[in-house]
Amino acid sequence: MPQHVQPSPPLAPSPGPSSPGPSPSGPPPLPRRIVFLARRDLGNPAAGGSELLVDKIADGLTALGHQVTLVCGGPSPELSAPLERGDPHEQGGTPTARSYRVVSAGGDAGHFLRAPRELARRADDCDLLVEVCNGMPYLAPLWHRGPTLCLVNHVHTDLWGMRYPRPAARLGRRLEHWALAGTHRRNLMVAVSGSTASALRDLGVQRDRIRLVYNGVEEPGPLVPKAPEPLFLAMGRLVEYKRIDLLLRLWERVRPVTGGRLVIVGDGPERARLAAAAGPDVTFTGRISEQRKHQLLCSAWLLLHPSLVEGWGLVVMEAAARGTPALGFDIPGLRDSVEDGVTGLLARGESAFAAHWCTLALSARRRDALGRAAEARAARFRWSHTVSSFRAVAAEAFLSALPGR
Repeated sequence: MPQHVQPSPPLAPSPGPSSPGPSPSGPPPLPRRIVFLARRDLGNPAAGGSELLVDKIADGLTALGHQVTLVCGGPSPELSAPLERGDPHEQGGTPTARSYRVVSAGGDAGHFLRAPRELARRADDCDLLVEVCNGMPYLAPLWHRGPTLCLVNHVHTDLWGMRYPRPAARLGRRLEHWALAGTHRRNLMVAVSGSTASALRDLGVQRDRIRLVYNGVEEPGPLVPKAPEPLFLAMGRLVEYKRIDLLLRLWERVRPVTGGRLVIVGDGPERARLAAAAGPDVTFTGRISEQRKHQLLCSAWLLLHPSLVEGWGLVVMEAAARGTPALGFDIPGLRDSVEDGVTGLLARGESAFAAHWCTLALSARRRDALGRAAEARAARFRWSHTVSSFRAVAAEAFLSALPGR
C-alpha cells in the first residue's frame, strides 16, 4: 500500500522526515525554496480542483516560512504577488492577496516548451521542483537536475480518447504513462487518493515511492437550513468527462417522481450545449460568489456528481462539510471521497443512479443520516492537514536527493 501522510487520526501519520518549522532561532524550513510547475494558475478561467489544491498548499507553505513560486501557463509575461485569489467556481466574491509568486512561462500550450528555460533562469531559487502532472507531462527529470517531486491528481488514461482524435489520444496516453513510470522512476510521487495511487501502481510505479496527501476543506462557517422543496445540486467545470449531459437525461426520469429543482453551478466549454438541452426546472448559474456557493451547498438535498473519473472530487467533501450527502458513480476518486452507504451512495449504472436519486429524495431520514455522517467525516479533512502532509513529503524528497543519501 502507498504510504499515508495525512496526520489527523484515524488516518496514518507521515512515514518520512518532517521539515522543521520556522523559528526565530532555528534553521529555515527545508526545502526552503519550492517551485511548482503546473498548467494553470487558480486565476485561469479553466481552473478547477487541481489548481485550488496547489494554491492551498503553496499558500500554506508560504505561511510556514517557505519561499514558493508557481510557474504556469498564462496570458501575461510575468505575474507576481500580490494577485487576486479565489475559488475556481467563484465570481464576484471578495479577492485576497496571494502570498506566493506566480510566473507565466507562456500560453496554455506554448509554456510546455518554455518551462525548461524559465526554470533554468530560476535554478538558484529552487531547492525542490514539484511537477504537477495532469495529463500532458513536462518531463522535468529529463531537463531539471535538482530534487524533484511529482504531484498527480488522476491518471488520464480514459480521458485522452474523449478529447482528442485517436492518433493524438494514443500519443498522449503513452507520453503520460512514460513520464509517470519512466522519467519519474527515481522520484517520490504524491497521489491525492487511493484510486490515483492504484492507477499509478498499474502503470508500474513502485508502491514505496507513492505518498498519499488528501485534499482538505475549509471550515464551512454557520450553516443554513435545507431547502423546503427538493433541491439537487451539481457543481464543477462544464467539460465532457463531468457528464452533465447524462445528469440532464436522468433528470427527465427523476423529476416526475421527486419534483423540485436541479441547479448546475459552474462554467466551461460545454455550457451552451448543455443549457440548450436542459428540460424544465433546470437552472445554470455560471460562476457564483463564495457566499452563494456556501448557501447552495448547505440548502441542497443532494450533491450529484456524475463524473466519469476523478482524482478525489473536491466538491464532494465541500458538500459533506455542510451536511449534504453525495450521489455519484462507482468510479476512481469518488470511491475515496464518498463512503458508499455511509456518507453518500455510489451507483454502478445509469438506472441505479436514477433509483438512488429517487430513493434519497423521498426519504428524509436516510438523507439526514448520510448527511450527518458526511459532516463528521469531512471534519477530519482540513487544508492545514493537507499542507503539513505535503510538507513532510517535500522534506523527504529533498533530503533523499542530498549527496550521500
